[in-house]
Amino acid sequence: MAAEIVHVKNEEQLQLGLDIRKKVFVEEQKVPETEEIDEYDVIGDHSHHILLMEDGLPVATGRLIYYKAGTAKMQRIAVSKEYRTKGYGRVLLLAMEELARELGLESSILDAQCQAEPFYKKLGYEVISEAPFYDAGILHVRMQKPLTAH
Repeated sequence: MAAEIVHVKNEEQLQLGLDIRKKVFVEEQKVPETEEIDEYDVIGDHSHHILLMEDGLPVATGRLIYYKAGTAKMQRIAVSKEYRTKGYGRVLLLAMEELARELGLESSILDAQCQAEPFYKKLGYEVISEAPFYDAGILHVRMQKPLTAH
């Protein structure tokens, strides 16, 4: 695997990521498109999108927004079905964390679907929510990870 990490800079790249998210969240997981696509799905200063490309094809995407002072919120992390279990999710999240560090952020927060909690735990995230909660009809837990060395 020699995935190319693309920091989305144009509408065409943004659309490739949105297409992955529509397949994963809207088609597979039945999240209403009106909940999936929001005001952060633009190219601008308030959100950063990353695309993972393999052999010229988009395979994974994620979005980083500013949550609160010093904290990135990792969102809309999606890997195309045929590329799952091949390490792309890990590469994507590590690239998002590196971007957050470059932006001067010190910690990362995300709302993980409960079925994905073990994946995020392996990458150093800890659950900080009191109990699982529903987002778009799917149970989630809030997780956090420091991005600075201890």
